[in-house]
Amino acid sequence: MQKERENSASEAKPLWKRMTWLVLIWSTSVLVLGVVAWLLRQFMTAAGLTTP
Repeated sequence: MQKERENSASEAKPLWKRMTWLVLIWSTSVLVLGVVAWLLRQFMTAAGLTTP
């Protein structure tokens, strides 16, 4: 039983699945960063901090 787990854990997933997860995680992080930046800008504008 132990060896079966080791063999299945050591088998690499297909490259396209790993790349899909990488792109998905990266895209989500960029999207969240954009939302946070937009929210900060909204709060700063509401507080009167605008550029001339």
